[in-house]
Amino acid sequence: MSKWQKISQRRYPVQSTIAVSEFSQLRTLAGLSIEQLGELGGYSPSTLYRWERGETPPRKAAVELLQRIIDERRARNQHGSAFRFIDLFAGIGGLRRGFEPLGGECVFSSEWDRYSQLTYKANYGCKHDVAGDITKIPADAISEHDLLLAGFPCQPFSLAGVSKKNALGRAHGFRCEAQGTLFFDVARIIAHHRPRAFLLENVKNLVNHDRGRTFEIIHRTLTEELGYHIHWKVIDARSWVPQHRERIFIVGFRDPNDFTFADFLIPDPLKGPKLGSILHPGDGSEGPDRHYTVGNMRKVSDRYVLTDHLWRYLQDYAEKHRLRGNGFGFGLVGNNDVTRTLSARYFKDGSEILVSRGRGNPRRLTPRECARLMGFDKPDGSDFIIPVSDTQAYRQFGNAVVVPVVEAVAKHMAPWLGADADVEMQQRRLPLAV
Repeated sequence: MSKWQKISQRRYPVQSTIAVSEFSQLRTLAGLSIEQLGELGGYSPSTLYRWERGETPPRKAAVELLQRIIDERRARNQHGSAFRFIDLFAGIGGLRRGFEPLGGECVFSSEWDRYSQLTYKANYGCKHDVAGDITKIPADAISEHDLLLAGFPCQPFSLAGVSKKNALGRAHGFRCEAQGTLFFDVARIIAHHRPRAFLLENVKNLVNHDRGRTFEIIHRTLTEELGYHIHWKVIDARSWVPQHRERIFIVGFRDPNDFTFADFLIPDPLKGPKLGSILHPGDGSEGPDRHYTVGNMRKVSDRYVLTDHLWRYLQDYAEKHRLRGNGFGFGLVGNNDVTRTLSARYFKDGSEILVSRGRGNPRRLTPRECARLMGFDKPDGSDFIIPVSDTQAYRQFGNAVVVPVVEAVAKHMAPWLGADADVEMQQRRLPLAV
């Protein structure tokens, strides 16, 4: 029994006793869970599990039903989606936005935070429901897919997260039971479905966490235990947006190919956009946008300007650390600058990105400006729906991935995602003797 079967057996004792049979593989190709097939065909769970285990031959009608569903999906894919993908730890859909324009169809999404679910549903009109905690979802309840996307939680591996947990005397990385082991949920889903490819995203510090041991475990799991061919690259978003934001992207393929990040094109960061390109112009050229701007000229609301008390506190805090030789302090930026990394704590004081107003106290970015800074909106756009409070919006954008970076990675992966999908599915078609 493999490590991933043991994990499934511990969490899902009923499902994990099912051996992989031809019927089970056919059901997976149809993209149906045990429960869905039972409702669709009127079969009892006990009967289906016997077929799954290969204890008794499946009924001819059930096999024909599954084969018809697979044939219909093939026909749909010929004229519709180029590939099917799932979106794990979906947040507000940053990874999804990179692959849908290539013809990908999202068939499963999982996000535990209810406020992020609101934003996700508002922007993508999901045909399927957004599932919650992925640790409670059996792998066979997830639709069959060609591509797995996962921006698994990064707090256990980030520099800020490690420092905080060290200060509190808590474990981090894979010793953090709350979040660090969520990578293993990604692994068990990959092990069950064997998608053609995956894309994982995390913070830059994942490579160096715990003196490299964390990444070594991830690498060994994906290659030696799951048998995938992987490539990774740390990419700074400042070539696409006016923000210094380094993230690692891990690409994996089930079958060997000539994919490489060596020829991944990164625009010259010195010629990248500057902050002024994403700020509210305040000249009346924008339309109304919630409470972010006011008046006929659509000036940024005063609610985003720091109070005298907060501005004095941040200046005193920065001076104290300057005298100690530390680099801690606020980040004051203007139109021609590139910002620091937007974080999920931005709602607290906005200190990492404070916009200079010339005279008077600086201000925070508005949530709309954060949407532009992260690439969810074009530099002068306002199409992305923000249905939540400012506090929740700041958290969501601070935890998100920069969309134009994902778009670039997606286009780089595209030749190996959907071109031969129908041929491969035909080769995988299983002859069942019933």
